[in-house]
Amino acid sequence: MTEFAEHRRVATVALVVASYDEAIAWYVERLGLLLVDDVDLGGGKRWVTVAPASGQGARLLLAEASDEAQSKSIGNQTGGRVFLFLETDDFARDHAAMLEKDVKFREAPRFEPYGTVAVFADLHGNLWDLIEPKR
Repeated sequence: MTEFAEHRRVATVALVVASYDEAIAWYVERLGLLLVDDVDLGGGKRWVTVAPASGQGARLLLAEASDEAQSKSIGNQTGGRVFLFLETDDFARDHAAMLEKDVKFREAPRFEPYGTVAVFADLHGNLWDLIEPKR
């Protein structure tokens, strides 16, 4: 272990989106994340972060695409694989709430050795797992 390893953590993950405001609305209204930052950086750029209400886990930096190459990656930042994992302490509660908010699940819940899980797509098609890990 290096001398500084215990002082590090993954704090923020960038997610390329088509529109700041559309993404804020989706992540706040459909997933129940909190808008943490929305800072005007000038030139049409903003520093926009959302995070779980619990304050645990990484923040998402909603990064509006600024050119054609970035626009092409919207919805497919990981080549079609599950990209992010939304961990819950009550799968049934959160799954039902997300269905009510019209979150599109790609499968029925499954019970795996590591926990209860179902894949859903965000507003641009990025794949996520809703997961309640076994404790």
